[in-house]
Amino acid sequence: MIEHELADAANAFATLDLAEPLLRGIAKAGFETPTPVQAAVLPVALQGRDLMAAAATGSGKTAAFLLPIMQRLLDEPAPRAGTRALVLVPTRELASQVLDHFHAVASYTRLTAAVIVGGEPRNHQVNALRRNPEILIATPGRLLEHLDTGEADLTDVRFIVLDEADRMLDMGLVEEVVAILNHAPGERQSLLFSATLHRRGIIELADYLLKDPVSITLDHPRTAHPHIDHQIILSDDAAHKAAQLQRLLTAAEFDRALVFANTRAGAEQAGAKLVAAGVRAVVLHGELDQRERKRVMALFRAGTVSVLVASDVAARGLDVPGTELVVNLDVPRSGDDYLHRSGRTGRAGRRGLAVSLVSAPEWNRMESIERYLGISVERAVIDGLKARFQGPPKRSKPAKKVVKKVVKKLAAKRGANAADGAADKPKLKERLRERKNIGKRRKPSAKPAAGQGVDAGFEPPKRRG
Repeated sequence: MIEHELADAANAFATLDLAEPLLRGIAKAGFETPTPVQAAVLPVALQGRDLMAAAATGSGKTAAFLLPIMQRLLDEPAPRAGTRALVLVPTRELASQVLDHFHAVASYTRLTAAVIVGGEPRNHQVNALRRNPEILIATPGRLLEHLDTGEADLTDVRFIVLDEADRMLDMGLVEEVVAILNHAPGERQSLLFSATLHRRGIIELADYLLKDPVSITLDHPRTAHPHIDHQIILSDDAAHKAAQLQRLLTAAEFDRALVFANTRAGAEQAGAKLVAAGVRAVVLHGELDQRERKRVMALFRAGTVSVLVASDVAARGLDVPGTELVVNLDVPRSGDDYLHRSGRTGRAGRRGLAVSLVSAPEWNRMESIERYLGISVERAVIDGLKARFQGPPKRSKPAKKVVKKVVKKLAAKRGANAADGAADKPKLKERLRERKNIGKRRKPSAKPAAGQGVDAGFEPPKRRG
């Protein structure tokens, strides 16, 4: 039975002309059929073309760029070469996720990969670089440090991938990315992946990185995930939100839940209050060292803790199967941030729930997110914790009688005649000098000068001095 299922999965990808070791790895990893982004990207990338692709979060784009690179590395073996493929990602969590995908698919090949990120001991990374892994997965900052000291060498790189390029723009990593690209040879294949290609700065970055690229857009950048339900719960203040969050996490049925705060301090405070209330929770933010981040993620992935409280820095790159609930303790700063947060749930065909706790100062921002994404958000209430704030007051329309009265006044001012419907002529202002000159003969004007028209009687004023 198992061999039959593996054969079906391999047959689904066989039309993409992948090597037999990769097909076996794909089947073992449980990939049954190519996702839309994989079906669109793989044929183009296997031809060696540069491309820029936009697809929804969780659409399978990691395998979409790893598989063609691995296939081309197998087709063109170079045992004495250094690193030949570079994958740049914005966060350490996303780097670990890409490495996990590589290990899942490359189990029947002899290809190797290494991760270079900040927060880890440099000597371990130097040893990994000396082993010349075929694929290097890195965050820009730490890799640039190794390049500046000569510990990393990109001379043999033939494939470069920029994953989550829009996130790199948000984090101000563009200068480091450009500096890294200057260390790589010009003859290479480059792939750029982003949640949206319409973001300001993406096109400029693509022009610098890519040559005659193919553009692929699978989903509208504002398209919300179809398997996610959206709710808002109105709140009064931070203390009220803390009580609502605690009740929500203790009453709801879920295996794993992600709670997002806009700041590191907010994430730490929320995590401490949940732990004090007996909720199994851990906190993830950008100030943790790599060892602590790995420990936190390991606890969450294993199910030892059921709640992960994260700051905005960790919103992307978190891919934990079985996450059923996402809670926005703070309303995200933009619709794109909301999309990436909510995209942590509702994966692999399972339904997910995204709940936002909204206070009065956040109301307008939440409304703008709804309009931006075109989503319908259901209102929910937690028993015993209903907010005094119930949204902005509705503006009442003026009564019909008042409207009629105003119209009647305007018509009277304009001199409307109710009898025949004809408007009276506007009353002209009578001047005193005109009354004095009634019955008097007007003096003839001077004769026009030769060559002048009918208005020649006008004499321009003389210049002063």
